[in-house]
Amino acid sequence: MHEQVDGGFGAWYRRHRWWADPFAMALLAVVMAALGFRALWEPFSLLPESVSPWWALALALPACALALGKRRRPMAVLAAVSVLFVVDLLTVGGIGTLVVLLDVLWTAAFLAGARGRRVLLAVLGAATVVLFAAALMFADVSLPVAILIGVQFGAIFGTDYWWAVAVSQAHELAELHRQRAEDAAAAAERDRVEAVRAERESMARELHDVVAGHVMAMAIRAEAALSTDPDPARDRAALQAVRDAGLDAHAGLRSMISVLRRGGEHLAAIPRWGDLDGMVSEAKRAGLVVRLDAPQAPGLGAGAEQAVLRIVRESLTNCIRHARGAEVDIDIHELGSEIRVRVRSRGGVASEAARHSGEGWGLQMLRERVDALGGSFAAGPVADGWAVEGTLPTEVRV
Repeated sequence: MHEQVDGGFGAWYRRHRWWADPFAMALLAVVMAALGFRALWEPFSLLPESVSPWWALALALPACALALGKRRRPMAVLAAVSVLFVVDLLTVGGIGTLVVLLDVLWTAAFLAGARGRRVLLAVLGAATVVLFAAALMFADVSLPVAILIGVQFGAIFGTDYWWAVAVSQAHELAELHRQRAEDAAAAAERDRVEAVRAERESMARELHDVVAGHVMAMAIRAEAALSTDPDPARDRAALQAVRDAGLDAHAGLRSMISVLRRGGEHLAAIPRWGDLDGMVSEAKRAGLVVRLDAPQAPGLGAGAEQAVLRIVRESLTNCIRHARGAEVDIDIHELGSEIRVRVRSRGGVASEAARHSGEGWGLQMLRERVDALGGSFAAGPVADGWAVEGTLPTEVRV
């Protein structure tokens, strides 16, 4: 296989062919005249006697000059060269104007659109019929010769037209494939960016759900211990709680690191309905007064169950951060095909660590999760505290 290069004669010719082609055709016309080519269309000649073949240059050279503008005005140049060819046909009968006409016709057919090509094809068909009729009626030739002239004209110009259209369609097909390849590459890049974004959001959600709550609990427990007078029993309980939260955070981080290095189905252990009591107990150890009203085993799909548990966990974590010592009521109940969860807090004081506790991403991610499952979510202040509510369809499956 030969590799295409940008240098050499081919590259030079592609840059200068707009004048190289007309110059080469003019040189050919001169050579043909020197060799004595004339009277090629003698049956159509209106001259009383033969003339010098050099007279053909009077028509061929202007045709070559017109060919310089064939790409800017292909149809206009084609019409002008056709007139010169007809004059040459009726007089000298040289070959120069024929060559130029074929070149200009090729360019016009190559550059024309579908409508322009139909017009050119109709004109070629009409010209073939006219030439046959003129040969039969005005030239001193027999019917077979007139048919042969018409067939030759149609074959020469028809082949030129067909070649130009075939090359143009090949270029259009190559451009279409190139465009499709670029579109496919752009779509793949968009999918890659979307996949990366989704993965980052998943990692951020898991970091928030699994790690951030435990780390904040560690800071709040330490702050509570430091804000009171030393008490060995209470301080050791606080240290034990900090240790437990640190181990939980460490386990969550190890799970994430394992998934990121080797892959896996989940970034962390998925909480189940049986973990609800553990969430409440942990919140009580953090200083909250929690009352839980929830069914033992609701018939929920996995998606709804996870959403309910994450609403409870996020709400309790926020209470520990912003309302330490508050009274918290958790109500979970089924209403027909829906399950509703409501976490309401009253009283409590904000911890010092709450000032550095984030930008509200937890509630925003909860809203996105519930919306994706076809439910509704609301969170905001109420008369004597704060409330978080969510409603989800029980038949959600993920």
